[in-house]
Amino acid sequence: MRIKGLFWVLTALLLVILAVLTYFVFHADNTLLFYVVEACVCLTLIYLVVFYSHIIQPLHIIGNGMDLLKEQDFSSRLSRVGQPEADRIVDIFNKMMEQLKNERLQLCEQNHFLNLLINASPMGVVILTLDREIQLLNPAAQKMFGGINQPDLAGKYLSDIDSPLALELSRISMDESRTVRLSDANIYKCTHSSFIDRGFRRSFYLIEVLTQEVFKAEKKAYEKVIRMIAHEVNNTTAGITSTLDTLEAAFCEMQDTEDVCEVLRVAIERCYSMSRFITNFADVVRIPEPQMERLSLNRVVSSCKRFMETICADRNIQIIMELDTISPVVRLDSALFEQVLVNIIKNAAESIGRDGQIYIRTFHDPICLEIADTGKGIDKETEAKLFSPFFSSKPNGQGIGLMFIREVLQKHTCSFSLRTYADGFTRFRILFELKQN
Repeated sequence: MRIKGLFWVLTALLLVILAVLTYFVFHADNTLLFYVVEACVCLTLIYLVVFYSHIIQPLHIIGNGMDLLKEQDFSSRLSRVGQPEADRIVDIFNKMMEQLKNERLQLCEQNHFLNLLINASPMGVVILTLDREIQLLNPAAQKMFGGINQPDLAGKYLSDIDSPLALELSRISMDESRTVRLSDANIYKCTHSSFIDRGFRRSFYLIEVLTQEVFKAEKKAYEKVIRMIAHEVNNTTAGITSTLDTLEAAFCEMQDTEDVCEVLRVAIERCYSMSRFITNFADVVRIPEPQMERLSLNRVVSSCKRFMETICADRNIQIIMELDTISPVVRLDSALFEQVLVNIIKNAAESIGRDGQIYIRTFHDPICLEIADTGKGIDKETEAKLFSPFFSSKPNGQGIGLMFIREVLQKHTCSFSLRTYADGFTRFRILFELKQN
């Protein structure tokens, strides 16, 4: 711009000088000198035109190109000026702008595709900032974190989120993969990795749900084992009890054989106990498919509460109902679901022992059932094992109750969790799918 301004100043100055010379020559009556001055004027004008077309106009074009680059307007092009050197620069500039335009378009398309892929992925994706704060969660990760909205999580650290999965993620080192089993019976494969963003290394997590695959493998394994054991035990005990019954009948007809008869009766009862024991395991495998019907959740809960009140009253345990005024309507099998509630309340009462409270709450948005107790609580090590096959924290437990609960709730497409919170309450939460409505 300075060169262009200087050019116009010099042009004006030369024209003024030539005009003054022409005036004096014209009044000097010297024809030859007049023609010489006029020739100089013409040559000067020609020189100025050539100078403008060869120097000023190319510089003007280059200045326009710089403005386009500054504004990142890659769709505009420069016009040729008819000067070979300048046109060569214009052609190179236009080619560069075309390449920049194509690269920007390609980058935008790739970013758009990547965003669609992340949002549609069944794997959870969590991207952190350079300060290790949460920047982005895709819908799958939000669901794994308990349905928390992304704006509520942006700018927070993983360790600050009230979610067992988030806490487990914060413990995974860089470039490490770990399989995590949580108190909601879900199993995740979590990978902590990084990518380069504008020269800086940023962290992200990939969360893959392994729950169904693991459950199918577990169920297939323990179904086969249970069927084999049940077949062998029942066949064996049937023959033994038949023989023992015959011996008992024979010894009872004899005199002074009361001790022998008593031993035989104990042996027979133990055989029946063993048969019932293995039958309980076989019943878990043979859970029927639920017969769904639309029912009021408050009514189902109230019916179960009346059934369990007697058991809890003997231990001085209060069952306190805090039901939503808008009763949620859900699709469930009342017989199977009531048995689930009985098992949950029974476990809560056993955790309390004596003198405590069990709170039963329902919510309509989202549709949720919560059973909270004031028992001794569950430690972190036990939480991860709760819904594992045949695991029990009770000294004489068989681990059947929680297996039954898990199987039935999965058949109802419910998500659930069982853990002890900081306020001391142990909560069993059942979240119903929205599509049930």
